[in-house]
Amino acid sequence: MELIQMNKDLQAYLKESNVIDFSHPLIQEKVKEFTRLGKTKEEQAELAFNFARDEIKHSFDIDGTVVTTTASEAMEEKEGICFAKAHVLAALLRVMGIPTGFCYQRVTKKGTPESGYALHGLNAIYSEDTNTWFRVDPRGNKPGISSEFNTHEEKLAYPIRLELDEIDYPYVYSEPLEEAIFSLENATDCKELYLHRPGNLSSFD
Repeated sequence: MELIQMNKDLQAYLKESNVIDFSHPLIQEKVKEFTRLGKTKEEQAELAFNFARDEIKHSFDIDGTVVTTTASEAMEEKEGICFAKAHVLAALLRVMGIPTGFCYQRVTKKGTPESGYALHGLNAIYSEDTNTWFRVDPRGNKPGISSEFNTHEEKLAYPIRLELDEIDYPYVYSEPLEEAIFSLENATDCKELYLHRPGNLSSFD
């Protein structure tokens, strides 16, 4: 699938925001570790991906109750749903000068259309070597779900099943979707968040 860069200014994919708050000491300290261990930008990006995927636990997988929104909140609590984990990865990579955006998929909640749909958040990383974007998914692995850092072949958490009306949106946003942030900021706990996540990308034509 050809990814579509929604903001023509590549520098927008390096900016800090209230959500991608990469000036936070926890994020800055972790980035020092990655830049020390990784010899190349790609190695550093993979270290950041593995951290966001494995060390920030998916709240639904661990029956978490805390809802995290910003990158620093997810780092402090060591948990978050897919949106927050994507915020963490974006913050880590942007500090290292690696343009990083946000992508979304519409997936079934429990594998059937009858269970309803929810937006799933992941990241796109810009490769200066090829001048192209590639997607990675820091959602977190568990039985039946496996994602990997791969610059050539996507290894995402959710294979999209068109027959179930799931959708793989091609857009790469420079900022997280407002609908996603709204759902995080207005949920009192993870159970409410599970029920009230946005179900689709309203701007998709």
